[in-house]
Amino acid sequence: MKTITLIIGAVYGLTSVILGAFGAHALKKVLSVERLTSFETGVKYQMYHALLLLLIGFFLKFETRIEKTTAWFIILGTFLFSVSIYFLSFQDILKTNLKFLGPITPIGGLFMILGWALLIYVFAKTKF
Repeated sequence: MKTITLIIGAVYGLTSVILGAFGAHALKKVLSVERLTSFETGVKYQMYHALLLLLIGFFLKFETRIEKTTAWFIILGTFLFSVSIYFLSFQDILKTNLKFLGPITPIGGLFMILGWALLIYVFAKTKF
C-alpha cells in the first residue's frame, strides 16, 4: 500500500503540473473565466492531495486497515473531485452535456474530507 500511495501521489503531482501549465497557457483562449477558474480549482486540489499522499506514503506504516482506508479515501476522493471538475470545465468545448457529473464532485470532496478525518484519527492513536 505504501508503494501504491507514493506512486499515485507522484502521478497526481505530475499530472497537476501538466494540467496547470496547460490551463495557464492553452485553455485561457478557449475556456470562459468561470470554467477556467473551476479547472484551476481541480488542479490545485489535485496538487494539494498529491503532496498529502506523498507525505502519508512516507510516514504511515500501513499496518492497520484505518491507515489503508485513509489513503484510499484520499486517492479516490481526489480522482472523483478533480476529474469531474476537468470534464465539467470542458463540456462547452466537447459540445456535450456533462451535468450528470455535477454530483460526482461533492462525492469526491466528501471522500477527501473523510480521508483527512481518518488521518486525524490515525495521528491521535499513533504514539510518536
